[in-house]
Amino acid sequence: MEYRQLGRSGLKVPALSFGTATFGGTNEFFKKWGDTDVQEATRLINLCLESGITLFDTANVYSAGASEEILGKALKGKREQVLISTKATFKVGDKANDLGSSRYHIIEACEASLKRLGTDHIDIYFMHGFDALTPPEETLGALDNLIQSGKVRYIGCSNFSGWHLMKSLATSEKYGLARYVVYQGYYSLIGRDYEEELMPLGIDQGVGLMAWSPLGWGRLTGKIRRGKKPAEGRINEGGSVGGPPVDDEYLYNVIDAIDQIAKETGKTIPQIALNWILQRPTVVNVVVGARNEEQLKQNLGVLNWSLTKEQIAKLDAASEKQPVYPYWHQRDFKERNPRPIPS
Repeated sequence: MEYRQLGRSGLKVPALSFGTATFGGTNEFFKKWGDTDVQEATRLINLCLESGITLFDTANVYSAGASEEILGKALKGKREQVLISTKATFKVGDKANDLGSSRYHIIEACEASLKRLGTDHIDIYFMHGFDALTPPEETLGALDNLIQSGKVRYIGCSNFSGWHLMKSLATSEKYGLARYVVYQGYYSLIGRDYEEELMPLGIDQGVGLMAWSPLGWGRLTGKIRRGKKPAEGRINEGGSVGGPPVDDEYLYNVIDAIDQIAKETGKTIPQIALNWILQRPTVVNVVVGARNEEQLKQNLGVLNWSLTKEQIAKLDAASEKQPVYPYWHQRDFKERNPRPIPS
């Protein structure tokens, strides 16, 4: 397993982490993702450890805390071998302060996560979304206190806009507070918006990326092909795979390009899509999920090989889209606005 530096920090993390949103399935939303119990979770975690995956990602809202509880039980006796990341911000109860990134909610949420996980510290603690009603100095001050107390080691954010992240980093610098060293965001061959603002920001400010939903909300699992009806399952429940809409012809063009490279390399469509992400600037980790051992073993096939420059260029061309303003305008001023990757 390759280990990479977690942004501008001293921590190294494996190139792949295991996402546990499939653990629990205690409500209708997350049941569509999976309903892995402690026994199956333990098998999956053991397989991860055998393959060098030592970072496990969860959140307090995944199945209303059940994901954290199952992960904690499955990791019993193995805590010193692993890194755990979890998140807070979204609503977890019925009281007025059961959401957001206030000092009150962050401390309450952290203590609750520690209890569910059965641990005394969280290695990477994410703000799951931006709270525009709480001053960033309050949020970062509370996170800094958690770090000073030893309950949190590193902090990150997820689903922030570029200006949200930059404002937070500036606040940390102004007040001498701990800074976000990692961003967890959506990035895939059919979802490349991250490249326009957040990637250049990450390069400039030393913020690494943990990429989630790297298979485009299930569209790049190999179940969808041009002229082929998807098999029954989560990816087409209700006529949708979830996530942002994707134009059919665009999707098929990308899948066609992946399929061609898969035949050249002897790899699967998901393995090609995951390998592409691992070679992008700022990417320190890709979060992979699995409902069972077979799916996990398929994802592990992304390791120990790399796409060629020519193959990457082919995938780039197939998945390239016209960005929104002002990014399309900035591309015409390449002398002073170089892109971190070829356009």
